[in-house]
Amino acid sequence: MDSRLALAAVVCAIVLCATPAALAQTVQVWTRGGRAYSLTCYTRFEVVPFYRPPNATSLVVAAASPATPPALQPTESGVSTIAAVLLVMSCIIVVVKSRSRAKFEMIIGKNSNRKENIEELLDNYGSLAPKRYKYSQLKDMTGSFSEKLGEGGYGTVYKGTLPDGNPVAVKFLHDLTSNGEEFVNEVISIRRTSHINVVTLVGFCLGASKRALIYEYMPNGSLDKFIYAENSKITLGWDKLYEIATGIARGLEYLHRGCNTRIIHFDIKPHNILLDHDFVPKIADFGLAKLCNPKESYLSMAGMRGTIGFIAPEVFSRRFGVVSTKSDVYSYGMMLLEMVGGRKNLKSSVENPSEMYFPDWIYRCLADLGSLHTFDMEYETEEIARKMAVIGLWCIQVSPNSRPTMSKVLDMFEKSADELEIPPKHCFYSAIQ
Repeated sequence: MDSRLALAAVVCAIVLCATPAALAQTVQVWTRGGRAYSLTCYTRFEVVPFYRPPNATSLVVAAASPATPPALQPTESGVSTIAAVLLVMSCIIVVVKSRSRAKFEMIIGKNSNRKENIEELLDNYGSLAPKRYKYSQLKDMTGSFSEKLGEGGYGTVYKGTLPDGNPVAVKFLHDLTSNGEEFVNEVISIRRTSHINVVTLVGFCLGASKRALIYEYMPNGSLDKFIYAENSKITLGWDKLYEIATGIARGLEYLHRGCNTRIIHFDIKPHNILLDHDFVPKIADFGLAKLCNPKESYLSMAGMRGTIGFIAPEVFSRRFGVVSTKSDVYSYGMMLLEMVGGRKNLKSSVENPSEMYFPDWIYRCLADLGSLHTFDMEYETEEIARKMAVIGLWCIQVSPNSRPTMSKVLDMFEKSADELEIPPKHCFYSAIQ
């Protein structure tokens, strides 16, 4: 195809640069006409008749009289020039049309192949594949997006209802980085991830510009609205808070070791821990780091992912170590400390400046006083709080090698508070808290 275009360009250059006489000679050498072909077009022209109907009468054209002005006399060079120009124009039209048709067929074929690949992927998993919904169906399910549940770095969530009456959470994604096939592959991977402490994916939407994930609905919302409340410990109670902490640990341990592919969440925080009707914690938004580009609030510079206050040092800077599942352990530890303190780990509005950064403050309470009496707790309550605090301090060690795995964290939860050693005092990482 490119060779035909090059030929047309050469012929065009000859037409534009050569003199009429030279053109006449050139055309006379080739032919007194021309033909142009394509798959759907055939063009032919001659300076003499190339088709004579049966029984046609021959016409004889007399020579022009001397009185005819020279400018109006048809000359062989003029006819040849016109023929050459027409030939070049025909060649260019044919080549351009052929290129456009080929490009169109390539696009159609590519899209068709992608569509077939997506359908094949879904068919391979049969009933295990998540159900695909159209955008119009999601609009009906959510009542034209009437009830907004929340918005995060990966998208906006609306409450919806399936045709069978079951409530769902519909998350519309933005800043997508994957094509259709990659998106479906990740969706299938998320669907295959099944654990009591991990949110279940029900279905998805894959349109030209709209992509969404449909999850099971969590009636009690996210953990953040409970632990930051003024009477959070009264609302949940320390026993329930402890159950939630261990449930999250089990869910993370499953993502790191138990599922088919090891998953690093990259954004463990109270906002991404959802609670069902019995306050069983379920980890949400796992697997989305591959699908989306997080917002600026998620500090996406240099490939960094996570939320301010929960980002492991090695995610922020490689000089601290290599990004791994230990990065999730760090985020979990920071969240655990916020659950104990009932506040953000960094809080500027405090009476005592020493209480500004909670990890330092609670470490001093445990190391110097050996208790959490300053929190005005009963003995049984303090036992739970002290265990959670010590585990949290181990998890936020600056060096990834010093942090426990989630399996080790679960073992620590099985021990009493007195059996747990306080980690060595290091400068806790708070550069971007």
